[in-house]
Amino acid sequence: MPRLEPYSKELSYSYALGLYPSLSLLETRPETAQRLLLSQDALKDAGGAGKLREKCALLGIREEAADRVLRRESGKDNCFAALVFKKYSCELDKALPHAVLCQISDLGNLGTILRSAVAFGYRDVALIRPCVDPFEPHVIRASMGAGFRLRLKVYDDFAAYRSEFPDRACYPFMLDGARELNDIAPNAPRQHSLIFGNEARGLDASFASVGQSVLIPQSREIDSLNLSVAASIAMYTFSNSRKASL
Repeated sequence: MPRLEPYSKELSYSYALGLYPSLSLLETRPETAQRLLLSQDALKDAGGAGKLREKCALLGIREEAADRVLRRESGKDNCFAALVFKKYSCELDKALPHAVLCQISDLGNLGTILRSAVAFGYRDVALIRPCVDPFEPHVIRASMGAGFRLRLKVYDDFAAYRSEFPDRACYPFMLDGARELNDIAPNAPRQHSLIFGNEARGLDASFASVGQSVLIPQSREIDSLNLSVAASIAMYTFSNSRKASL
């Protein structure tokens, strides 16, 4: 088998680090799995690692002891398993709500937002460059494999996303948003896009003309919410409002 390289975005494959992300990959995109990497401890484990090995064996996925690769990719000594998988592409569903993440720069934030997106029914996520690589192993691990359950697509800029979906209701989240979240969410159509900006800069002023700008009310004792917290609150509120209207 070819030597496994340290992860880079230029590679055609990536690593799902950990038992739970690996099992999530097998449940959702088994056709992309290529190799199962195990630590010496995992080879002796009949629990979670044993379950993962059984699933891989049924799918004909090769397994190999790879302590060094696991330490290198995870940066830790307690990563016991990983799946090497082939990168894939997706198209977003125009009939469903989208989360649009503009110029996200933090691996952990992206992973957390992807996990929240699954929890609150936003299965279509657009990433606007420049942004972190959604296939970066630490993003996958931060999402606990939830990203495999999503349709993700990366766009060169917001204009490219907007040209593909010109008729959607857009809700950019801004610190000076014109309307409060709880006033907007109950009346949102199903085909809508929640738009979030970079961790440090947020969305620039031009986004106020893209759609209905939205503000999450908060105490004056803080200047802003963490991006992953704000995105989670927004997706939950919009999702909960749709359920309440049924």
